[in-house]
Amino acid sequence: MSIDFLTTELNNIANAKRENRERVANIVLENTDLIKDLIAITFDVDNKTSIKAAWILEWVCTHNGVKNILPYLDTFTNNISALQFDSAIRPCAKICEQLAEAYFSKSINTTNHKLKGEHISKIVETGFDWLITPQKIAVRAYTMNTLYLFGLEQDWIHPELKHLIETKIIHESKGCKARGKHILKLIEKHQKTA
Repeated sequence: MSIDFLTTELNNIANAKRENRERVANIVLENTDLIKDLIAITFDVDNKTSIKAAWILEWVCTHNGVKNILPYLDTFTNNISALQFDSAIRPCAKICEQLAEAYFSKSINTTNHKLKGEHISKIVETGFDWLITPQKIAVRAYTMNTLYLFGLEQDWIHPELKHLIETKIIHESKGCKARGKHILKLIEKHQKTA
């Protein structure tokens, strides 16, 4: 199967309904060589098909774990900052959160070994960019959690995140405000135990 086949399948997705995303995700999971192509299409940022590719990439990571994206971490982390469409940023922000959760999982997994400092740095940098620019609530929520988790190892992240939440995010929508307060409580709890 080729990138042209995958592009055709993505273009045949009429909307983001579960059955549409699941159908194409299953094709990708049955032919894991297509993951590289799926990531390439996701980061073809001027092409609206990138949105559908991001939906499928998120589906693959959510329902099959982040293990399939690990061989492509360089490509993923080098390109997330270039995303332009809101509907592509949201799934990629969720994938960043999933990577952080897998990295900090109590059980040893391949993410602990594959996600390197340079990948984390790019995720963190992009995350802060997403928090200071106009983004949807879901992007902010996933990103705050991602930054909180990486802040468990990098002590400069929590103060910066706390400052952004207190001065900017707390004054936004109810959803952002609620997630921001939750993250502030987690930061405070972590500071007491550190």
